[in-house]
Amino acid sequence: MSNQIELTYYVSPDDFTRAGEASSDVKSKLKQMGVSPEAVRKVAIAMYEGEINMVIHADGGTINVIISADEIVMILKDKGPGIPDIELAMQDGYSTAPDNVRALGFGAGMGLPNMKKYSDEMDIQTELGVGTTVTMKVFL
Repeated sequence: MSNQIELTYYVSPDDFTRAGEASSDVKSKLKQMGVSPEAVRKVAIAMYEGEINMVIHADGGTINVIISADEIVMILKDKGPGIPDIELAMQDGYSTAPDNVRALGFGAGMGLPNMKKYSDEMDIQTELGVGTTVTMKVFL
């Protein structure tokens, strides 16, 4: 892969029917490009979890994906409420998802932990009342 590829996706707020479309599209593109199945799997899971978090907790947002020969970078940016306690939010099973979201089968508190688990690097920048930017990298 000689050239860098940049993709941008818009995540709609509260739209569970379309949640996952961006990660599915990236997964398909990576497979077509011949990226290793393990890297494709990591990107798809990490990005899907982030997408769902944007639908549940924020007013949607954008995902920028940068694919280069060395890595895949996913930048998820929202204008949601921010994360009051990142350390607490990173704990398996901790969730602030409302009951109606849990009734749909989402909000089990594994989003951020899985994002970290399936990315090689993850950084969270958040400001209460302003939004959150999560940057994840998967090395190739």
